[in-house]
Amino acid sequence: MGKGRLEAFTDGVVAIIITIMVLEMKVPHGTDFAALAESAPVFSAYVLSYVNVGIFWNNHHHMMHATGHIDGRVLWANLFLLFWLSLIPFVIRWIDEAGLVALPVAAYGIVLFMAGVGYSLLQRAIVARNGRSSALAVALGSEIKNLST
Repeated sequence: MGKGRLEAFTDGVVAIIITIMVLEMKVPHGTDFAALAESAPVFSAYVLSYVNVGIFWNNHHHMMHATGHIDGRVLWANLFLLFWLSLIPFVIRWIDEAGLVALPVAAYGIVLFMAGVGYSLLQRAIVARNGRSSALAVALGSEIKNLST
């Protein structure tokens, strides 16, 4: 499989994640600012999540352009990343329904943390497939020594 197909699949999943996030937002019940203010926590979670998903997508895009070849390990690492990103709409909905309480907010943090782990695993898989002199390894610079462990 070429990296273009992986990019297209990832773009599609990210687009679906963003669409689900916005569709899960509830319209305020009322026409005044008080009704709108009640939506502030979930709207804030949406904005934060949109920015986070956007950062992951943007970095993924740049990483794929620095990638020559992919293999099964890269595919599975990419799926691991997408799994955690796909949970973002779920935890936003949970926060919306439960409020800003410990467990849903902690779950949100865990999901974002695990997405970061997934991205790191994807980087490692790409460097392992393409070598320490690959464009991605060179772009990572001094961080490449951390990828050898």
